[in-house]
Amino acid sequence: MRTRGREAQRSERSDAGSAPSVARAVAILTFVPARVLIVDDEPYILRILAFKLRRAGYVAIEAASADEALAILETAPVQCLILDVSLGSPMNGFQLAERLRDDPRHCRTPVVFLTAHALAAEVHRGRELNAAAYITKPFSLQHVIEEVGRLVPA
Repeated sequence: MRTRGREAQRSERSDAGSAPSVARAVAILTFVPARVLIVDDEPYILRILAFKLRRAGYVAIEAASADEALAILETAPVQCLILDVSLGSPMNGFQLAERLRDDPRHCRTPVVFLTAHALAAEVHRGRELNAAAYITKPFSLQHVIEEVGRLVPA
């Protein structure tokens, strides 16, 4: 009877010892990097930002227009949006941000404006739309990555 008690204790110890390992394995398997949607009509900016964000550990998704961004957002949520103001028609970046702000599915998604529009009235408009950051072009890639990192860890 004594032997059986020791075997049960050994079994309990080994089960207890493996629980943290299992929890860690589940945490590793369920880790999903943050998704960042970049919306800009300049292909070079899309490519370089996507490259740098991926190197920083994010899933970078590219959209060349507001319509393309809306289609992407219908398929899956994102944790951050990098948005140019000048997107052409039918919708500019301010209009897209306003539409997302009014949508309960996306109203809490942080928006980083990355734009050449640097007039005080334009910066003010971005702030009115609850922009988490307003970065003007030309920009530092490191600054953009830091802003995204401040808003959503990789």
